[in-house]
Amino acid sequence: MRLIRVMCSGRVDLEFIFRAFSNGHDGVFIGGCKLDECNYVTHGNYDAYANTYIAKRILTHIGLNPDRLRTDFMSGADGHLLAQYTDEFSRQITEIGPLGSSEGLDPDTVKFKLRAARNLVPFIRLAEREKLRVPLKSKKAYQAFFSNPDTDDLFDRMLTDKLAVSQILLLLKEKPLSTGDISGQLGLNPSEVSRHMITSSRHGMVKYDTASNCYALARA
Repeated sequence: MRLIRVMCSGRVDLEFIFRAFSNGHDGVFIGGCKLDECNYVTHGNYDAYANTYIAKRILTHIGLNPDRLRTDFMSGADGHLLAQYTDEFSRQITEIGPLGSSEGLDPDTVKFKLRAARNLVPFIRLAEREKLRVPLKSKKAYQAFFSNPDTDDLFDRMLTDKLAVSQILLLLKEKPLSTGDISGQLGLNPSEVSRHMITSSRHGMVKYDTASNCYALARA
């Protein structure tokens, strides 16, 4: 387990969370000030709230248990709560097991999927700003927004294609591959792969070699 310590929980970027998992930590715990009791007036703990939701959704998408990430809010005088929460989380992570084991994923697959997720962080920051931003920083507003099935559907639609393309680009970074190769390695339908490749070609990210019938990175 990794305990992230920074001055404000709002500074815990998605990159920090996925980097911790990429480094092999089985769980990540984030402790922040109580909601509506920000010491810095910026209410960064709400940003931590949103990032936790987003990170958990991504972990679910890549096949990792979202319970490996936990965020709790408490005051500076609640040392007993911090001890209680971290003890509970440590026991929970011990029960879940090493990263990838209970999910049935081998270490190389876990690293690959986390790398693909980390490559999406810049896009997610923009998406959060444009489509996942809660207009009012209040506990009620955030709970309502992030418990809304429409929010889940919106995020899943945005994430599914982007994550697939991110994984495809990582594969092509190693060597050119055919549609069938990509489909087999990622478990995607060949028609899905073709759709992603057409879009990526239009954006100048990949190119198609008719001689080998393979796709390659446009700027390999």
